[in-house]
Amino acid sequence: MYTLTSKLKLFAIIFMVVGAIGIISGFLTTPSSIKEVKEMLDTNHDDSHNIGKTQNENHKNVIGSHDGNKEEAHDDEAHYEHVLQQMQNRPWAAIYVATFFFFIIVLGVLTFYAIQYASQAGWSPVLFRVMEGITAYLPIITAILFILLLLSGVFNMNHMFSWMNPDLVNPDSPDYDKIIAEKSGWLNVPFFLIRAAFYMLGWNLYRYLSRRNSIRDDNAEDNRWFKKNFKLSAGFLVFYIVTESMMSWDWIMSLDPHWYSTLYGWYIFAGMMVCGITVIALVTIVLKSQGYLEFVNDSHIHDLAKYMFGFSIFWTYLWFSQFMLIWYANIPEEVVYFVTRVEDFKLPFFGMVVMNFVFPVLLLMNSDYKRVNWFVVLTGIVILAGHYIDVFVMVIPATVGTSWFIGIPEIGSLLFLFGLFVYVVFTALTKAPLLVKNNPFIKESKQYRY
Repeated sequence: MYTLTSKLKLFAIIFMVVGAIGIISGFLTTPSSIKEVKEMLDTNHDDSHNIGKTQNENHKNVIGSHDGNKEEAHDDEAHYEHVLQQMQNRPWAAIYVATFFFFIIVLGVLTFYAIQYASQAGWSPVLFRVMEGITAYLPIITAILFILLLLSGVFNMNHMFSWMNPDLVNPDSPDYDKIIAEKSGWLNVPFFLIRAAFYMLGWNLYRYLSRRNSIRDDNAEDNRWFKKNFKLSAGFLVFYIVTESMMSWDWIMSLDPHWYSTLYGWYIFAGMMVCGITVIALVTIVLKSQGYLEFVNDSHIHDLAKYMFGFSIFWTYLWFSQFMLIWYANIPEEVVYFVTRVEDFKLPFFGMVVMNFVFPVLLLMNSDYKRVNWFVVLTGIVILAGHYIDVFVMVIPATVGTSWFIGIPEIGSLLFLFGLFVYVVFTALTKAPLLVKNNPFIKESKQYRY
C-alpha cells in the first residue's frame, strides 16, 4: 500500500496557499472603473492606446464582412469600456486556463484507461491503479469548471462568453449580432448548462463505476467485474468521442463565437491524450523513485513514451492542418482567429509548436531514450508546459485580448490547481493496493518486455 508522506502533503498545501494568494491578488489588482483603466493606460504609455484595439479591429472586420452597416470604429468611451472588460476578465481567464488544462489531463487519463480495458491490452494493467488515482481529480476539477461556467458567465461576473449577452440576440438592440443570433439555438444559457451537466455526469459516472468494479475485482473469484468494466469502457468511449467534441465547441470555441473549425474536437482530443499519458508516465516514475511499483519496468515506461511521441506528432499534424487550410483560404471570418494570435501572441503561438513537437521528437525519437527516466521526465515537463501555453493561446485572445500577460494571476492559478492535484491524486493512491490482483492480463503485464 502506498503511504502519503507528510513532506508531500506539506508540499501540496504550500502550493495551494501560495496559489490562492496569487489568485486573490489578481482579483484585487483588477481595475473597477474606466477612470482606473485610463490611469493604468497613462502609466504604461508606450502602447497604451493600442491595448485592446487590435482585437476590436479584427472583430469589426469579421462583423463588417457580414453586415456593412456596422460602425467601423468605436468612440473612445466604448474603447475604454472594452479594455475594462478585458482587464476584469484576466483573473477569471487565468483560472479558466489552468482549470481546463488540468481537466484535459484527467479526462485524457480516464480515456486512456478506458481504451486499455476496451482493447484488453496486456501490457498496461500494472499501471491501472496509477490511472485510477489520477482520475480521482475528475470530480473536483469538473466541479470547479461547472462553477466557473455557471457563476462567472451566467451571473455576469465576467465577459468571457460574450454570446451570453442578451442584447446580442435582441433585434431591437443596437448591439444586435446577426451571426450570434443565428447560433442562439445552440449557444443559449439553459441549453449550455444542461449540456455541461450531461457531459460531466457521464464522465464522472464512468469513473466511479469503473473504479468500483476494479476494487471489487481484487477479491473476485471469476472475471465478472473485469467483463463489466470491458463493456462499460466500450460504451464510455462512444459517449466520450461525441461529448468531447461538443465540450470543445462549448467551452473553448464559443469564446470566439464568430469563428469555428471542423477540426477543433480532434485538436483538443490530441492535446488531451498527450497530456494525460505524459502525467501517467510522470506519476509512475515518481512512485518508482519512492520504491513503489517494483513490477513496472523500463518497457512500460518505453511504451508510455511511445504514446507521448506519437500523440505529439498527431497534435502537430492537426495544428498544421487547421492553421494551413484556414490561412490559405484567407476567408476573413475564419482567418481572423489566427491573425489575432500571430500578431499579438506570436511568441506563445509559435513557441508552443516547438515545445509540443520539435522537443519531443528530438528527445524521444530514439528508442533507447524512451527507457531513460530522466529523459522522459524532462520531455514530459516541456510537453505539459507547451500544452498549457496551447490552452492559454486558445482562451486568452478571446477573453483578455492584448491586455494579456503571464503574471501573478496565471501563475497563482496554476500553482493552486497543481497543489490540489498532488494532494488529491496521491491521497487517492493510498486507498487501494497499487497492483490490481485479479485482472486476467496481470501476469502478462508483469512479465511484459518490449
